[in-house]
Amino acid sequence: MGEVAVSFSGGTPSVGNSKYYNGEIPFIRSAEINSAITELYLTEEGLKNSSAKMVNVGDILYALYGATSGEVGISKINGAINQAILAIKPYDAYNSKFIEQWLKNQKKNIIDKYLQGGQGNLSAAIVKKLLIPFPTLPEQKAIGDFFQTLDRSIDLHQRELENLKNRKKSLLQKMFPKNGESVPKIRFPEFKNAPAWEQRKLGEILGYEQPTKYIVNSTD
Repeated sequence: MGEVAVSFSGGTPSVGNSKYYNGEIPFIRSAEINSAITELYLTEEGLKNSSAKMVNVGDILYALYGATSGEVGISKINGAINQAILAIKPYDAYNSKFIEQWLKNQKKNIIDKYLQGGQGNLSAAIVKKLLIPFPTLPEQKAIGDFFQTLDRSIDLHQRELENLKNRKKSLLQKMFPKNGESVPKIRFPEFKNAPAWEQRKLGEILGYEQPTKYIVNSTD
């Protein structure tokens, strides 16, 4: 990797200095490498008086520390990064999306090799030693674009699935009567004037037969 890109990590301004925060510079942390929104923002003073470094839209962001180790994304914003992120800026002959997809594909192998037992952190030195097979630039671009399109489709379906789960949860609460009530908040139109629901103990509607007792003489 060190032969195909420039890479660097950032830093964190002193959290005890209020002049360093609540500015206009997005401060990207490892859990936010795939987000266009950050929780924290730095001031120009905070950027100048720390090791935080700026990245641009399209740069590769690679998480080095903690639970997000090995996660990778393409920056959606211009912002500053902390020490838990390695920014990767490929040279002109190499495609960012291709490298991103290769790193995604190799995440488990990298973690298993360099973070045995889940302990420790990745580092710039480790990433620079990674050997990546490269086709021609046009083929890199075609592969990177293809998998980026798939990723977007997956993200869309995941959001749709989450929305359906939330809708189901909401409807379950509204289509069954609340405690102490006999009519649900929502009913199908054809049952709008149907009788109220009746409460029954589960034992009253189940047929139950005690299983026949038997003795096991052998476990063979």
